[in-house]
Amino acid sequence: MRVVICGVGALGSAVAMACRNLDVSLRLVDFDRVESKNLRSQAFVKQSVGKNKAQALKMQLQNFYGVKVEAKGVRLAAGNVAELLGGAGLVLDCFDNAASRQLICDYVREHATPCLHGALSADGTYGMVRWDVAFTPDAEDAPGQPTCENGDHLPFIGIVSSVLARTVSEFVQDGAQLNAMVSLSGVQRS
Repeated sequence: MRVVICGVGALGSAVAMACRNLDVSLRLVDFDRVESKNLRSQAFVKQSVGKNKAQALKMQLQNFYGVKVEAKGVRLAAGNVAELLGGAGLVLDCFDNAASRQLICDYVREHATPCLHGALSADGTYGMVRWDVAFTPDAEDAPGQPTCENGDHLPFIGIVSSVLARTVSEFVQDGAQLNAMVSLSGVQRS
């Protein structure tokens, strides 16, 4: 099964690391570049600064763990969504903007592709793990609003990414599709 992880920032990079031992092939999609501030909240090493995030994470997974990964260092757009998401057995949406999330939703709904969305609130008080049938993209409070800058909310990012990785693992193993709401007081799964 191919798992396509869209957005390999705070949540996506941590999920990719946690899913490295699953019996799946990983495709990473992200146009952004690693900045030094990303090292505090994302799974990148110092040598990755300045490199494309998808390519940098691919190199880390290959070099450190021997995992074969495909990297697509481009921005998801209407013109390439079929190429990037095509052939996926699962799409994992870890983007932080409504426009990209909507492109994913439109594609997976049209092609009946399983899709799991992961999100963090900008203030770090809650996160969600939602299968596409229970998800509606909502706009950021401000375009480009950061949610995980400078290591803010790092322990909470770890909790949400762990719930995402567990949900991916359960789906890969037996097709389970549980949703989760993650807050400072715990995890509610349904």
